Amino acid sequence: MATRITVYEVGPRDGLQNEARVVPVDGKLALIAALVNAGITRIEATSFVSPRWIPALADSAELVERLPVRPGVQYVALVPNGKGLERLLEARRKGAPPPPVDAAIFLSASETHNRKNVNKGIDETFRAFDDVVGPALSAGLRVRGYVSTAWGCPYEGRVDPRRVAEIAERLLGLGCWQVSLGDTTGVGTPNQTREIVDLLSSRARPGSIALHLHDTRGTALANVLAGLDAGITTFDASVGGLGGCPYAPGAAGNLATEDLVYMLQGMGFETGIDLGKLVDAGALAQELVGRKLPGKALQAELATRARAAERAGEASP
Repeated sequence: MATRITVYEVGPRDGLQNEARVVPVDGKLALIAALVNAGITRIEATSFVSPRWIPALADSAELVERLPVRPGVQYVALVPNGKGLERLLEARRKGAPPPPVDAAIFLSASETHNRKNVNKGIDETFRAFDDVVGPALSAGLRVRGYVSTAWGCPYEGRVDPRRVAEIAERLLGLGCWQVSLGDTTGVGTPNQTREIVDLLSSRARPGSIALHLHDTRGTALANVLAGLDAGITTFDASVGGLGGCPYAPGAAGNLATEDLVYMLQGMGFETGIDLGKLVDAGALAQELVGRKLPGKALQAELATRARAAERAGEASP
């Protein structure tokens, strides 16, 4: 049997938060529905951070209340503190039926980036997690952890893999079911990826580590291959390559979901995703943000469709 790889879609949150055009809630819901229709079952839907920080996600409560409920589909929303968790829980209660939305917490492996991102040091951020993780677990939510700048920081340079492993272990120890390691500025190389994953392989249970890769320098898929070789089975990706980081200057978009799925399926891995329908979702994402997206497989498939339509038109009487 082919190995099953989980593709964790982050476009509706990590992708749309940086766009110049604010996508209305109906557009976000249409994009999420298209992703679900393509077979994606893990979706980072929104964030309950302060709207002053990220105005593009100010509609998080309404979006959660209206999320499509489908068998096997699980959503996650970022929550920075206890207040954010309260808002998430209230939105879940208002949904009809209540949507399956878990919580996610986040911090950086770099002290400087963490202060730029959440205005706290790393240890201070861990103390703040006391107001989120325990109450979320008590409310029946699972908690996912994110570690940004795990390969390198725009302010401090290369990050020590041992620091990354220590932070990931602390998150797992708090009760996170999975920790996603982020190459926020896309500086990672396969050797670094193997080093980081190998440090955690003997300390973390199988399936508890995911990779969240950016393609700033064109190395995202190479890092996926290194992760696969090291036993990673969950990879974050963003439809069309949407996204970046407002606190990481020069960071380009995330690894495009279509690029990841195309490669995985071509290698014989099982994803449960219909690539054609995923391209439909990517085309919708382009329309919503009003610009051409950088995903290579998306653009190649759309070009193929355009040529086919042109030939069909020429052949018509």
